Amino acid sequence: MGILGGGGFSLPVITQTEVVDVKITVTESALKQMKSTIKNEEDTHCLVVSAQSGGCSGYLYDMKIMEKPDLESFQILDFEGVKVYIHNNDSSLLNGIELDFKDTLMGGGFNITNPNASRSCGCGQSFG
Repeated sequence: MGILGGGGFSLPVITQTEVVDVKITVTESALKQMKSTIKNEEDTHCLVVSAQSGGCSGYLYDMKIMEKPDLESFQILDFEGVKVYIHNNDSSLLNGIELDFKDTLMGGGFNITNPNASRSCGCGQSFG
């Protein structure tokens, strides 16, 4: 059956998001790991933290080090020279998060605690 017959696809619904001034907390262990990872590239690179649609609870956290975007749509937070960028569209979802780093024998890595999440997945990567 084709699109006109009802078996097609649907377009995503676009909703207006509230932009808030983002405040996040970075633990000492997370800051140490961030400094180690971005070492000698602080002037040209940053950590971008975002919330992507998906996961079993609605959103997935995404963190990546990349060249600093030249866009006004990001809020920039500075943690001892390490710049953290958060897009305005993600500001209400990520405001108040705590970024931590755990180094364990079973893997470890960055962990985000989000006071705005009404639900989360057991994997710790998905929230809603």
